[in-house]
Amino acid sequence: MTALTISTVIPVYEGERHLAESIQSVLDQTRPPLEVIVIDDGSTDGSLNVATGFGDPVRPVRILHAGISAARNAGLAEVRGDVVAFLDSDDLWAPTALGALAGALESGPADIAFGHVRQFVSPGEDLTDAERRWYHRGIEPGYIVGAAAIRREAVVAVGGFREDLRTGEFIDWIARARDLGLRETLIAEHVLDRRIHQGNHGRLHKEARTDYARALKSALDRRRAS
Repeated sequence: MTALTISTVIPVYEGERHLAESIQSVLDQTRPPLEVIVIDDGSTDGSLNVATGFGDPVRPVRILHAGISAARNAGLAEVRGDVVAFLDSDDLWAPTALGALAGALESGPADIAFGHVRQFVSPGEDLTDAERRWYHRGIEPGYIVGAAAIRREAVVAVGGFREDLRTGEFIDWIARARDLGLRETLIAEHVLDRRIHQGNHGRLHKEARTDYARALKSALDRRRAS
């Protein structure tokens, strides 16, 4: 069995505070990726300098600010590996994440492998008691982009992320993948630590939550049309 090569894509916008820790979690993988592509989405802070400071195999690419979907798509245009794995610039992979996810793709017919996720509150964050109880739920199945590894040919078949969505872009993408009949598997391993802090995209852009409804409506419309 030929081992699959893995490309990691990290989109970042104004993420200087946590980016180095996220990149280091990729470099510390027991199964290292072929490349770590950091897409700087027009940041005005030191995000690009943080990424540049690592050297190979970290490859920074700067684009004009266009949003998370455009950054992910810019990363897809750069990848060379057989498998693509996305990590948000404030999250962390468990050390065995890439090995476990890629191994699941190598050992079975799946096009997409998901793992389990643990949410953690970033030290020093001022959250309400209710928020803290919500985010301390233990390790759960993670059907989110940071807990997935995707065959590159599957990405080509589905296409990129919708750039008219400010949030919910992966909900839309995975719905399109399922409409095409792409195969998924969920592994038992804990692969992702998702950081909760005041700068989370969903917390900063609450007004964009209607995009979730738009993504779901698009999926329903496609199914009705078929």
